Amino acid sequence: MTDLLVTGGCGYIGSALVPLLVDDDRVNRTVVLDDLSTGSPRNLMGCVEECEFRQGDVREYGDVESAVRDVDTVVHLAAITGADSTHDRREQTYATNLEGTRNVLTAAGKTGVTRTVLASSCNIYGRATSTDIDEETDPDPINPYAETKHESEKLLAEYADEHGMSGTALRLSTVYGDAPGIRFNLVVNQFVFRALTGRPLTVYGDGSNWRPFIHVRDAARAYRAAALEPESWSEPVYNVGANDENYRIEDVATLISEAIDAVDVTYLEDEHPGPSYHVNFDRVGETGFDPETTLREGVDDLARRFRG
Repeated sequence: MTDLLVTGGCGYIGSALVPLLVDDDRVNRTVVLDDLSTGSPRNLMGCVEECEFRQGDVREYGDVESAVRDVDTVVHLAAITGADSTHDRREQTYATNLEGTRNVLTAAGKTGVTRTVLASSCNIYGRATSTDIDEETDPDPINPYAETKHESEKLLAEYADEHGMSGTALRLSTVYGDAPGIRFNLVVNQFVFRALTGRPLTVYGDGSNWRPFIHVRDAARAYRAAALEPESWSEPVYNVGANDENYRIEDVATLISEAIDAVDVTYLEDEHPGPSYHVNFDRVGETGFDPETTLREGVDDLARRFRG
């Protein structure tokens, strides 16, 4: 039986992950640490009595050590997200995403945590020209969010080696889909909302840039598996997604437009298109993990939820 801490458990992925953990017979205790600056207590509705909630900030070491005490596994999700927006809050992003990770790993090493799973992102690949990016591809982060995720992966490797801790980083595809803590600064969720409210889908650049996508429920399943099945998730890093779920942004806009009554798609070709990465997910497939929801299924589900 595992005693497990989720940092940022009231956030988007956390709101899908925590219910999975409290319902899992392999988990004895689920502790949630969140400062509630972006996540809401509402996101734990239905499972709040089954978890132990601690309000605290990963930037404050005392908050972290108090939450980590008496757990053996940590899933570290807490972070400033919204990659493009972090250019305007670089200092804050480094304080939370990198120094916060250092606090989590320091506390984990001090208290004898045996397993740490770190939230990373395929965003760290930047604008890669290859259409077969695997875990051996050198990251090329182009925003503070990606920089801090890449540096946090290095920290995890260092602390794992120093303390004999088992650790892995999950480089997630771009997340989308319905969950209690849903975010709307992610392309699919934003496009579906705009389409349902009769507004055009705005594509920055020509739409040729690649992104892989993963439903939030599948992302939560991946974190649960990585935390509770360390023997199967033994590599230091995994790209998490599915090979068939790489899409050009123009194709995402077309798919959503067709799914929701053919709304207009507008291209702002003078605007910066952002990162582009077409990712290989063969390694994560070796763990036995396989995403269950396709992009089209996730879009249809999200539209139904909006429509009520």
